[in-house]
Amino acid sequence: QVQLVESGGGLVQPGGSLRLSCAASGIVFRINNMAWYRQAPGKQRELVARATRRGSINYADSVKGRFIISRDNAKGTVTLQMSSLKPEDTAVYYCNSEDSNGKGYWGKGTLVTVSS
Repeated sequence: QVQLVESGGGLVQPGGSLRLSCAASGIVFRINNMAWYRQAPGKQRELVARATRRGSINYADSVKGRFIISRDNAKGTVTLQMSSLKPEDTAVYYCNSEDSNGKGYWGKGTLVTVSS
């Protein structure tokens, strides 16, 4: 089992920055992918960014050039540095991981609100 705990959400003005962190505990060595998803009110959950254990990274088109995902395999952490935030980035952000058996895990989420 893997447990994920997010931190770092909050209220930020448009154009501002926030850094989200996620710490995994449990069978961390089995984690392959770590990712951030988000779900805005009334919308489906969507992938924001994913980082594989081997270092491959992909981003949603809507955040390319503004968000940066990074992970520390040894510590079992993943961060999301968000810059140039827009009101449409407002959502609950969820940390996700997938282990070597393909089992997925979710954190409880952290709210990011971009508003003036």
